[in-house]
Amino acid sequence: MGKFNNYINEHVLFKVANLNTVTIITKIVAGILTSKAIAVFIGVEGMALIGNLRNFLGAIHTFSILGFYNGLVKSIAEVKNDVFKLSQTLSTAYYLGFFSTLLISFLSYYNAESINNFLFAAHYNYAYVIKIMALALPFYALNMFSFAIMNGFSKYKILLIINIIGQILGLSITLLLIYQNNIDGAMIAAVIAPSLIFLITFIGFVNQRSLVASIKISNVNFGVLKKFAPFATMALVTAIAIPMVSIVIRNYIIDEVGIKEAGHWEAMQRISDYYLMFINSLLTLYVLPRFSEIESRKEFRLEVFSFYKSAMPIFGIGLVIIYLLRSFLVPLMFSDAFKPTEDLFMWQLLGDFVKVLSIVIAYQFIAKRMFTHFIIIEVFLVIVMYLSSVYLIDIFGVKGAVIGHFVSYLMHYGIILLIFGSSLFGVIDNTDDD
Repeated sequence: MGKFNNYINEHVLFKVANLNTVTIITKIVAGILTSKAIAVFIGVEGMALIGNLRNFLGAIHTFSILGFYNGLVKSIAEVKNDVFKLSQTLSTAYYLGFFSTLLISFLSYYNAESINNFLFAAHYNYAYVIKIMALALPFYALNMFSFAIMNGFSKYKILLIINIIGQILGLSITLLLIYQNNIDGAMIAAVIAPSLIFLITFIGFVNQRSLVASIKISNVNFGVLKKFAPFATMALVTAIAIPMVSIVIRNYIIDEVGIKEAGHWEAMQRISDYYLMFINSLLTLYVLPRFSEIESRKEFRLEVFSFYKSAMPIFGIGLVIIYLLRSFLVPLMFSDAFKPTEDLFMWQLLGDFVKVLSIVIAYQFIAKRMFTHFIIIEVFLVIVMYLSSVYLIDIFGVKGAVIGHFVSYLMHYGIILLIFGSSLFGVIDNTDDD
């Protein structure tokens, strides 16, 4: 536990305080203001429809860049002092991402009606929003490519400034469009806001003339993909599976319970996203790098239980406070029309607590490149989440969706414990370095 606290104090708190915390707070404030505007000007029904679009965007954004972001950041950090290897890395990521994005944009544009029917059902016509998304997608991809380069070169201060400006710009446009065009404005804002930040990012990227000049199609090397492939595969599975199952569950609630209830569930998901940003940043900054460093099961065990003892009680207390303040938070963040959302808090919070317990250990899959295990477990999670949610929605209504969330992550945690049981609970002698 002491080692954990020392590492946090010496390494993580500086990064969190100077980069992540400001960025996360900006995102949360922007998200809450956007949610409030949707609640006031559009209502519960609109919240449900925008929730589907939000999930779809998350999946399509990651898919358009082939899930390269994390792998590209890692690769750039490793080869940034080797001009030729850096050129190969940038060129390969750029051109593969470029063609992938164009293909996804083309398919989305010319299949907008089908996508609309999947997301909103045939009696809502937002196909034009999907077409706008398709046109904006290449700018989003270029923005993420620029972000990956700056991240790989550890340009944290620039990233912080761009993130804050981007959040403010996106929020301003979103609020303006919602005010002027209600749900249509919210839909348009959702698909263009992530791409608008490219206008800022591109200026900083173009100033790096040596990097721009190093991006050549002749330097594309498919051998570089070996570094990208595992990270890309995991990113794609996660980005597609979880949002898509959320869309299917939300549509099931709409069909079987009602669109207002789906809006209440979406409000709960947004609240969950906001508080999970903090714990996810800590996991990314501390757990993943530490698990990558350690080589023995004994160290792995110590790190897991140190995190449990140090961070989880604080997280748990935070969830209890959120639960006790739910009758104050819901009308503050949304409106009185969302009051039924208060009934969803207990199971959602319990599910999120178990989710973090599970993810802490599951980061070992990524740190030790256990990619097959990761994908199988992720697919299992999605299947259980869908089946349990549908079954429980039939019994408990919309509350069944959050109970299903808890059941899914409880089973996920159980399997994770089985896989790493010997490392966490088994007898380890002093010579064990597995």
